[in-house]
Amino acid sequence: MPELPEVETTVRELKKAILGRKIEDVWSDARKIVKIPKDFREFRRKITGKKIEAIWRRAKNIIICLSGSDSLLIHQKMTGHLLFGKWQKEKGKWRPAMEGRGSPNKIGRPEKRGLLEDPANRFLHLIFYLDNGKMLALSDMRKFAKVELKNKEVLKKELDSLGPEPLEKSFSFEKFKGVLRNKRGKVKQVLIDQAVIAGIGNIYSDEALWLAKIHPLKDVSRLSFDELKRLYGAIKKILPLAIKLRGDSFSDYRRPAGGKGYFDIKRKVYRRKGEKCSRCGIIIQRIKIGGRSAHFCPNCQPVQ
Repeated sequence: MPELPEVETTVRELKKAILGRKIEDVWSDARKIVKIPKDFREFRRKITGKKIEAIWRRAKNIIICLSGSDSLLIHQKMTGHLLFGKWQKEKGKWRPAMEGRGSPNKIGRPEKRGLLEDPANRFLHLIFYLDNGKMLALSDMRKFAKVELKNKEVLKKELDSLGPEPLEKSFSFEKFKGVLRNKRGKVKQVLIDQAVIAGIGNIYSDEALWLAKIHPLKDVSRLSFDELKRLYGAIKKILPLAIKLRGDSFSDYRRPAGGKGYFDIKRKVYRRKGEKCSRCGIIIQRIKIGGRSAHFCPNCQPVQ
């Protein structure tokens, strides 16, 4: 699932591509993705002709502010990601328009696939047609993504219930200690609770705990001052680094232009079960915590 760095990367790149554009129409072959309003015809009517005035992120949500009183909330869920480009139907399937596929070779096929030809980018189930001839599309293999059209004020109140944003300047060490105060439960589970801290999921909780040398099963109420300090520092280091590298694309996530992020080259433990820890050489392990995976080094992150 795209987490804070992937969503932030998407928002930053979409700002350059679609800000100020007008939505001329919308298409979908998986209308259940649009949760509010439930009637897709109503959704289409309400969104057609609206101008994109702002784009921002809250936790793992992308919010597209439209002219008028409504905003689009898009949560990409497990396998969804937003793409910007131009597509056309070929034999019943969406494919990037010729302008994005490179020049033909002698047998009439592209010499190399464009970024939008990546197989992960072929599951287009929702397309917004823009006034410059381009499209904003949602590619989602499993169709779990969520799209809602809501009143801006109602949406803001709902998002206010989420935890603090770890990248904001106001997210000090004192605030970090405050949100964890009186919390109980395994530290891995607490970190991915969006009501506690917004935007952190499986990838970056594993990475932060490895960097801080804390076992994912340790109860958050038993973290020492030094451990809290290390964990806070790890979060403040890992997330900006991942944004700089434009997120992690080891799985389905792709950036709006269709390309991958590069955090994979810095990923230390997540999805590295059976590999040697880059810090001590001991084999990385994987356990289940509340239905989620946790990856850790048993030597660097001992059970205490």
